Amino acid sequence: MRLQRYLAQCGVASRRKCEEIIASGRVTVNGEQIVQMGFEVDEEKDSVTVDGKTVTPVMLHTYWLMHKPRGVMTTLYDPQGRKTIVDLLPGGAPRLFPVGRLDYDTSGLLLLTDDGDLSFALMHPRHRIYKTYCARIAGKLMPEEAQRLREGLPLDGRMTAPAKVRILRSNAIYSDIEIAIREGRNRQIRRMCEAVGHEVVSLERTAMGPLTLGTLPIGAVRPLTDEELRQIKQVCGLHA
Repeated sequence: MRLQRYLAQCGVASRRKCEEIIASGRVTVNGEQIVQMGFEVDEEKDSVTVDGKTVTPVMLHTYWLMHKPRGVMTTLYDPQGRKTIVDLLPGGAPRLFPVGRLDYDTSGLLLLTDDGDLSFALMHPRHRIYKTYCARIAGKLMPEEAQRLREGLPLDGRMTAPAKVRILRSNAIYSDIEIAIREGRNRQIRRMCEAVGHEVVSLERTAMGPLTLGTLPIGAVRPLTDEELRQIKQVCGLHA
């Protein structure tokens, strides 16, 4: 592992700041001062110090982004034998848990991790993190209907929180909309659209806070980048 990454995982500073710390001559590996960028460290054997103090990695977690297809359960096991997200993970993958859920018929971004603190923070209403979806709905969504979605409407006796809604394209047969919500009620977007008279034909989550699907193929997974992890922790008030 490169020294600057090792220091960042020890919680010393951001990776870029760690590069500055290395260049300033404040770091030793096995007692030898290191100023070389990209110096390789064996985290199991080497002793690393910053300003004379030994540093060790904090507990390392795994963070993966999945592009969940339709027809897959957001669970680790399904008693009915349906396909689950576990079936999409590569062999030898660590035991990871989904942050929130996507319906069986909903595709899109799903964060998988073994970091319980981050999972809790992302799902806590206090942080009010937007989840963004692209939905195709039956019929033409009228401006006044879109405004009802934005302002909130009653579901199960409670008003939904205000949403962000953009009409991407619309005709008499269908409308494509982008909708971002901060809540996570059961089948919420489908029910909100039904409440204004439109059935959801397809639904895909494209973003969760700063995390986006990008070009990740359907059914694929990839690790979060360091910058993505820093951003998602930042919006939750956690230290990267």
